Amino acid sequence: MPSTVRRSSSVAVRLLLAAALAAAVTVALYVTGRHQTPDYTAELFGRSGAAAVRLKAWLATVVLGLAVVQLALALWMYGRLPGVHRVPRGVRTAHRLCGVLLFAVTVPVAVQCMRGYGVETTGPRVVAHAVAGCFFYGAFAAKVLLVRSRRLPGWVLPLAGGALVATVAVLWYTAALWYFNGYALP
Repeated sequence: MPSTVRRSSSVAVRLLLAAALAAAVTVALYVTGRHQTPDYTAELFGRSGAAAVRLKAWLATVVLGLAVVQLALALWMYGRLPGVHRVPRGVRTAHRLCGVLLFAVTVPVAVQCMRGYGVETTGPRVVAHAVAGCFFYGAFAAKVLLVRSRRLPGWVLPLAGGALVATVAVLWYTAALWYFNGYALP
C-alpha cells in the first residue's frame, strides 16, 4: 500500500475518532442531564438562586474573554494576525495556559448547571444553551485529541478551535447576555 494511501486513511481514522469522541461526550452529557432531577437550590461557590445566576453570568463573561484571547493567540501562532510576522516563543505556552484556565473556569459553572437544571427543554433559548453546553465538552475533548496529531490537514485545528469559540459565544449569548439584558435575549 503506497504511503499516501496509508497517510490519508490514517488521517480519516483520526478525524473519525475525534468526531466519535465529540459525539460520545456530547450525547453522554445530554442523556445524563435529561435524567438529572433539577435541584434549583444547587450552589455555586456558596451562592444559590439569583446570586448563582449572577456569578455564572460573570464567569461566562470571563470565559468569553479568554476564548477571544485564545483565538488571538491561535491566529498569532499560525501567522494569521495582520501585520505580525514574528511569533515569540511564549505564545504557544500562553495559548495552552489560557486554554487550561478557560476550561477550569467552565467546570464549576457546568457542574452547577447540571446539578441545578440538568438538560431542560422548556424553550428555544434553554434548549440552545443546554445543547451548546454539552457540545462544548465534546468539542473540547475532540480538540485535545486532534492537537496531539501532527499529520492532520491544516484546516482541522482551526475548525476545532473555531467550533469551541463559536460554542462559547452561543453559551454566553444564551445565558450571560440573557441575564445582563434583564432575562431577555436582545
